[in-house]
Amino acid sequence: MQGRAILVTGATGGIGGETSARLAAQGASIVVADLDQELAHAKAAHIIATGGQAMGVACDITQPEACERAVAAAVERFGRLDGMVNCAGVSRPHDSLTLPPADWARMIDVQLNGAFYIAQACGRAMQESGGAIVFITSTNAEAAFPRRAPYCAGKAGVAMLTKVLAIEWANLGIRVNAVGPAYVATEMTQRNIAAGNVNETQIKGRIPLGRLAQPVDVADAVAFLLSDQASFITGHSLYVDGGWLAYGYF
Repeated sequence: MQGRAILVTGATGGIGGETSARLAAQGASIVVADLDQELAHAKAAHIIATGGQAMGVACDITQPEACERAVAAAVERFGRLDGMVNCAGVSRPHDSLTLPPADWARMIDVQLNGAFYIAQACGRAMQESGGAIVFITSTNAEAAFPRRAPYCAGKAGVAMLTKVLAIEWANLGIRVNAVGPAYVATEMTQRNIAAGNVNETQIKGRIPLGRLAQPVDVADAVAFLLSDQASFITGHSLYVDGGWLAYGYF
C-alpha cells in the first residue's frame, strides 16, 4: 500500500475505522470519508497521530455531487487516487408488511445507489492509471433474513454491481471486488442485539467457527483485495463469514 491513496467511506464506523487504520499502517494515504465531518476529521487526526497519512472529508454517498467532491479533494491532496472501499451502510430491520416506503427508499439509496455513485466518481478518477475498488456487502447478498427486505435486496444488488463494474472497467485496469461479512462485532450489531433484532447466542451457534467476525477480519480481507497479491482477482465476492454460507445442516 506504500504511496497509494485510498478513499474509505463510512470510515468512522466499526469496519470502516478498522479498515482505514489497517491500510494506513501498510503505508497508504487514507481519505477518511464519512457523513459526519467532525468524526471524519477526528479519525484522520488519529491516523496522523499514529504515524500515518490521512485527511478527513464529509461525504453523503447518496449524493453524486458529494461523491465527486470527496474524490476531487483526495486527488488535490494526494495527487492521485488508487483505490476505494465503500463501508457506508445502515441496518434497520422492519416487518415487510408495514415497512414505510420512505424507509425502503432510504435503505436502497444508501446500500445500492450510494455504492454506485461513489464507485462511479472513483472510477472516473482512476480510469487513466487503474486502481482497485472493494465494496462491503454481506452474507445477506445470498442468504435471506426475515425483516430485512431492503437490506438483503440492496446487498444482493451490490454483489451484482461488483460483477458488472469488474468486467466493464477491466480494460481500464480497475479491479472491482466485494467483501461480505457475516455478523461483525460492531456498534451497529450491538445496537441490534440490544433492540432484540439479533440473538447473539443463536448467531454464534449458527456460525461454524463459533464467534462473530471482528472488524480486523474484514479489514484484512479488504487489504488483500486492494493489494498486488490480488492482481488477477476481479468480479469476486469474498465472504468473511466463519463458514455461515457453507453450513446447511440444520
